[in-house]
Amino acid sequence: MAEQPERDRGGTTAPPPKDHLYGGQAVIEGVMMRGRDIWALAVRKPDDEIHIESHEIDSVAKKHPLLAKPGFRGVIVLGQSLKIGFRALTIAARVSSPEEVQLSGGTMGFAMALAIVLFIGIFIAFPAALFGWIGDRVGAGVWTSVAEGVFRVLLFLGYLAIIGQTKDIRRVFQYHGAEHKTIAAFEHDEPLNVENVGRYSTLHVRCGTNFLLIVMVLTILIFALFGSPPLHWRILSRIVAIPLIAAFAYEMLRLGARFPNSWLMRGLMTPGLWLQKITTKPPSPDQIEVAIASFNEVLRREAAASEAGGNAATSQGGEVATAAPDPAPGAGTS
Repeated sequence: MAEQPERDRGGTTAPPPKDHLYGGQAVIEGVMMRGRDIWALAVRKPDDEIHIESHEIDSVAKKHPLLAKPGFRGVIVLGQSLKIGFRALTIAARVSSPEEVQLSGGTMGFAMALAIVLFIGIFIAFPAALFGWIGDRVGAGVWTSVAEGVFRVLLFLGYLAIIGQTKDIRRVFQYHGAEHKTIAAFEHDEPLNVENVGRYSTLHVRCGTNFLLIVMVLTILIFALFGSPPLHWRILSRIVAIPLIAAFAYEMLRLGARFPNSWLMRGLMTPGLWLQKITTKPPSPDQIEVAIASFNEVLRREAAASEAGGNAATSQGGEVATAAPDPAPGAGTS
């Protein structure tokens, strides 16, 4: 059994100052939650127990404060998110699978490398090649680049809609909804239990889905300025520009979170919230329980680091026996 955090009268670990925006990611049968210096993972095992582990975030921005400034931090966060996300997916795939179907680290690494190559090929290279070919025949121009960007967005939406119909991905989308609900409950100072968390929406303004949509829309505007270069430069320019566009999109997400009542921010974030109706689904109580377990582990590690005078607590992993589907008020996991 993993060591459980002490809880205050509000029902959860005393929250750190709200100057940090928490995030997370749905994985296979689980949820990864991320704080400023700690990320945690909770995964439902085949025997119905919850596996929990947490790790420090080794950010290059700690050594180079300039990289934590606006304009730079978006690229750093994107890189960190990919690194942590891949590691969390690998752990979740191992923990959630029966022993007889375990995949080796090499197999998982190959699968993820293949996924990256396919993503670049389908969503970057293919639209660029297609509309480069069309431009050669009907005349290249700004509208050709705009049409390429619109096609890329529609291709992405279609992809999400199709994979969302499969059973396994639908469960990931449910865990995605559980992640959003848990973070929203925390941000509203609610005790983290299944009943309280379940009342919140599956939609959240800082969702990575919003981020991807903002990036894709910005590419329409920015790539139109590039004109219609030769195909190899067309593809290379899109790959190189994406980190820069991602940095700007990250700042937009932060503004949306800081000024949620601004009509401008609401207008900019609304399409992403609509898209989340595809990428999030209402979770079951046991899925919410997993999300709470992951978030509470982040809070526990942060509280331990704070009590130790700011030094990070030792990384721990463990298992927590499954609680009743609807814990008593004030409980997280048992």
